[in-house]
Amino acid sequence: MAGQTRTAQAPPKPVAPDDLRIFKRKPKRNRPNAYRPSPDLLPVLVDEGTYASRRRHSHVDAASLLILIVVLIQLLPSRLVVPDLTSVGRPGLLVGLLLAVWWLLSKLHPRLAMVGPQPMRWAFVVYALSLLLSYAAGQFRGMPTLEANSADRALLGALAFMGIIFMTADGVPTRERLDDVQRVLVYCTAINSLLGILQFITKKDLTQNIVIPGLTLQGELVGLADRGGGGLIRVAGTTGHYIEFSVVMAFAVPLGIHYARYAARKVERRLFLLCTLVIAGSIPLALSRTGILAVAVAIVCMWPAWNWRFRFNVLVVTMGLLAVLSVVRPGLLGTLRSLFSNAEDDPSIKGRTEDYDVVFQYASERPWLGRGTGTFIPELYRYLDNQWLMTLMNNGYLGIAAMVVLHFAGVFLAIIAFRRAETEVDRHLCAAIASVPLVAALTGLTFDSFSFSTFVVVLGLQLGAAGAMWRFTHPARTTRGAAVGALNR
Repeated sequence: MAGQTRTAQAPPKPVAPDDLRIFKRKPKRNRPNAYRPSPDLLPVLVDEGTYASRRRHSHVDAASLLILIVVLIQLLPSRLVVPDLTSVGRPGLLVGLLLAVWWLLSKLHPRLAMVGPQPMRWAFVVYALSLLLSYAAGQFRGMPTLEANSADRALLGALAFMGIIFMTADGVPTRERLDDVQRVLVYCTAINSLLGILQFITKKDLTQNIVIPGLTLQGELVGLADRGGGGLIRVAGTTGHYIEFSVVMAFAVPLGIHYARYAARKVERRLFLLCTLVIAGSIPLALSRTGILAVAVAIVCMWPAWNWRFRFNVLVVTMGLLAVLSVVRPGLLGTLRSLFSNAEDDPSIKGRTEDYDVVFQYASERPWLGRGTGTFIPELYRYLDNQWLMTLMNNGYLGIAAMVVLHFAGVFLAIIAFRRAETEVDRHLCAAIASVPLVAALTGLTFDSFSFSTFVVVLGLQLGAAGAMWRFTHPARTTRGAAVGALNR
């Protein structure tokens, strides 16, 4: 119209990908149940200009397969394998190999690849390089067939280990799905510990009754063993050794305490408390010094995450549990006490100390890369109840350094996530996760831990969980959303 002027409007400013926001309704101040969007709804940068939500409906995702591994590895006897596949034929390890293939396939296409950094990948790469270099060194020196087959099995086991770590660190899409995996781990560990308690009470190896069509036994089951006299027996549940049983139980105690304290519903908290008591109560039944030390170290790791009231409650529950054990099975606590007080006269301690001279004589021949990955086997040499000495024999001093990097990467990533976390529940879970690789590093001094697959699987899950918590607490969106993409749709 005449006499009227139009104000020029500036063109709309283009929105950069980092400025994208999810439109949501403003919560009213007086509404206690106001809508609060989950951080899992943050958009994930999949490709240039392409976003997707981390909360997507899928039938099978990485967490689903990790849960399957936990069930198979905890509830089936360790000697039950697919025929003709030896020790790597455990169903849980085969699923771990599938996860490794899944992760590698996800790197072949940019839309499936993980975006953002992940320090746990580099820590495992250091460990894997030490294995491959030692494997090559063993091939160059020449190996008998028995050693060569053992070396191949060791690499396949390391590949399954990689699949579990990487898919936990990179493939678990949300914090809620990580909780799902950890909860199932506590439940299955409680079932395994209950089986051990029944073995102790009945003095029968109940794993003989677990028969799965299509699977066969590789050698004999672990069975029961007498130790200390007085009619006391050692139990192993479904694991491959009594020490492994006690250490795996100790791994689960901090996680059980976490969910007994922070589960959403009261009935769940009570259930996790019961599971934790069953798990902790089964540790002394292995009659192992290592298990007692492992659970003590795990509790110490959790100590900074507790207030003084909760610390007092833990001490009271511990004393009550010990009192129940002393009443139910008189002589049990005395036998455990004698294992520590008479350690200098214990044949197993003497055997471990006698290994040092032999080991360092072998190590002087091939100090840096060792004799070859997986080649120091009892059939040709001798048993070594020390994973660090075993690593020295197989992978040399470089292998020792790589083991240190792998274990303490998990500890440090969990500590970083602990410091970044904004909620008490996240900090508590980070403390529980950090305890596992630290306990694994210390207990490796008392038995050849990496020879036992249940131990390796649980350790791999927690190393990956440390990487996942580091990712979930990272401030950058592309790192928070780093997860295996379209294959789990």
